[in-house]
Amino acid sequence: MKCPFCNAVDTEVVETRDSEDLATTRRRRECSKCGKRFTTYERIESVPLIVIKKDGRKEQFDRDKLKHGIIKSCEKTMVGIEEIEKIVDEVERELRGGDSVEVDSKKIGQMVATRLKKIDKIAYIRFASVFRRFVDVEDFEKELQKLI
Repeated sequence: MKCPFCNAVDTEVVETRDSEDLATTRRRRECSKCGKRFTTYERIESVPLIVIKKDGRKEQFDRDKLKHGIIKSCEKTMVGIEEIEKIVDEVERELRGGDSVEVDSKKIGQMVATRLKKIDKIAYIRFASVFRRFVDVEDFEKELQKLI
């Protein structure tokens, strides 16, 4: 594994931990050259999921894209990266356990919004405002009223 800090190829695994469902393995690694630590995740490669976008386009499911969107929603909140990773894992697991390899982006957004709503209302509103494409202040206000 190549070090993301100095690009050295000599790294050592210092800790290995399996996820609760045994679907992923988390490894803490340390670079022998610069001494910095970083985390890698190992998961079984499976059949690609296809996301059907609102305009009908199809693209391959990208867990990093999903994670990045959730991270943006959770900026300056108390939601940690472990919680975000857990949401992404749960959503991906649920999608892969479904009947089809094709899934609407709306379904994915709803799955994430439901989970965020339970852990942080601000992150939920931020995510929902993008996911539901709030057009004006009234849309935003309606969603806030549902929370209150």
